[in-house]
Amino acid sequence: MICDEELNGAFCLKICSDSTADDLEPIAIAIHSLLGIPITIRSLNCKGIRMERGMIIDREYTGPILEEVIRTNNTIRTVPTEGIYRGKSVVVAPIRTVHGEAIGAIGVVDIVAALDILSMFKEYPGIIDEVEESRKKMK
Repeated sequence: MICDEELNGAFCLKICSDSTADDLEPIAIAIHSLLGIPITIRSLNCKGIRMERGMIIDREYTGPILEEVIRTNNTIRTVPTEGIYRGKSVVVAPIRTVHGEAIGAIGVVDIVAALDILSMFKEYPGIIDEVEESRKKMK
């Protein structure tokens, strides 16, 4: 929930189990802007946002993995068998209070899981040497 009080010339942003899509929008936009990949976010008691290609696609979004993460309070990496992201690797993490209680969840399409790391190393055998050489130069 967005605070009404102004604190040292700045406004604060608070998230709670009742945060709405409007409350979560600044977080969704920031993370989507950083990563440039699809993002979903919701609170425990309210549906949230699905963002893709720089646009909010849905302001009443929920998904089976978001709901499971909130229920179990655990990060999940999986390929959903239902929902909008069916068949795509996703990673979803709980948003927790300072006491560890899940009050929401945030998820992204897991582009790292989609990469075939082994084939990348086969295609670019010198990559390990390049990384090691860079590390030596930094020391």
